[in-house]
Amino acid sequence: MSGVIRTTTCTGWLLRAAAIAVIGVACVPAFAGGIILYEVGTADVGLAAAGYGARAQDASTVLTNPAGMSRLDGTQVLAAGQLLWGDVRYSIGGGTSPALGGNNGGYPVGQDGWFLGGGGFTTYRVTPDLTLGFAATGNFGMPLNYDENWVGRYYVQEATLLGLSFLPSIAYKVNDKLSVGVALNAMYGLYKNQVAINNVLPSYGDGQLKMDDEVWGFGANVGVLYQPDARTRWGLVWNSQVNLDFNAALEWSNLAPGLRTLLDSRGLLSASLGVGIKVPQGVMLSVYSETTDRWALLGSVGWQQWSKFGQVQFGLDNVNDPTGVVKNLEYKDTWHVSAGAQYRLSEPWLVNFGIAYDSKFQTGSISPLLPANNAWRFGAGAQQQLERNRFWGFAAEYAYGGGLDVNLKSDLPVAAGGRGDLVGAYNQAGSVFLAAYYNWKF
Repeated sequence: MSGVIRTTTCTGWLLRAAAIAVIGVACVPAFAGGIILYEVGTADVGLAAAGYGARAQDASTVLTNPAGMSRLDGTQVLAAGQLLWGDVRYSIGGGTSPALGGNNGGYPVGQDGWFLGGGGFTTYRVTPDLTLGFAATGNFGMPLNYDENWVGRYYVQEATLLGLSFLPSIAYKVNDKLSVGVALNAMYGLYKNQVAINNVLPSYGDGQLKMDDEVWGFGANVGVLYQPDARTRWGLVWNSQVNLDFNAALEWSNLAPGLRTLLDSRGLLSASLGVGIKVPQGVMLSVYSETTDRWALLGSVGWQQWSKFGQVQFGLDNVNDPTGVVKNLEYKDTWHVSAGAQYRLSEPWLVNFGIAYDSKFQTGSISPLLPANNAWRFGAGAQQQLERNRFWGFAAEYAYGGGLDVNLKSDLPVAAGGRGDLVGAYNQAGSVFLAAYYNWKF
């Protein structure tokens, strides 16, 4: 660890506000394989991401497959909004250390489980073969805010990891069947971690440790769209890894005098900490196929490299011998599979529905820092063509994560300066996504 000098600018505060406003919705945990989400308020919510990189029916393709922009005429703008309810309540188990109390943390996601936000997408046809696009949205991260005195306070009180992506994009139509596209992923990352520190002496209460930083990271999304005939298209997308290298001074408060002296002697009071987060690379193969004039079938298969994620556990394991403030957590790569359909109910109305499964990215005990793992998704929605150049739609999805078991054991009891044993589960974890969007063509 090394010292750090930081400055705050007006631009930084504006970016921070924009990140919170735009990516709030997208970055609520969906209990998926990892915390890169498919839900950003678009029609993909109702399809459970089926056909994610092959649908290319509106301007949201800037995010899902930039090559799909070649299918869109003129200038198109899509505004998307989303409301989420996250049911992520922790249930205290019998193995939890009694000295930690009986507060289960409440609803840690957003504001008492609710979160609101949205994103925007636009495409512009320059020539019959060349299309430009841009998007501002967020599909990476998770904001958590537990009650400060909850039973897991020595593991986490507040944890915010969000990424806002700005995506300038370009697509080129090679021929009538093949298009290629690429988007620069300029990601503005926000990181905040806050944890209680065991002062041992009850008269002092708990101390606190915080870290707060914002950084930029850069990557690319590369896509191919292949249309063998008028009714079928395949999409293949690769999203590169994005490195978010957070580094900030550690902020300590309300420490007992003896602990403060010990931390100072170890050089921890004046230290800064580097936390390298790697937004995983991923690959998605998707298909869209019109089987009749009314029915279309969609599907996707994907992979994400969560084994290089790098998120760490924050805090002190032993206040009597504080040698460091982080512990590495282990993750594994994930797989995604989804299937869905579109049905033309009438000339103006199109109905969407889909189902998906994402595999686990945590093994063994779940960390309360990331209460997410494998998940089933069930989505449905509808879209109405208002006139030739305008349509709107709405969608809903339920993501079910089941039971997420927590079994964290401390080397020392709470009374001796340890974190204590945290044993329990997030029972029947799930979240509801409600989305609405509007698309203009000029």
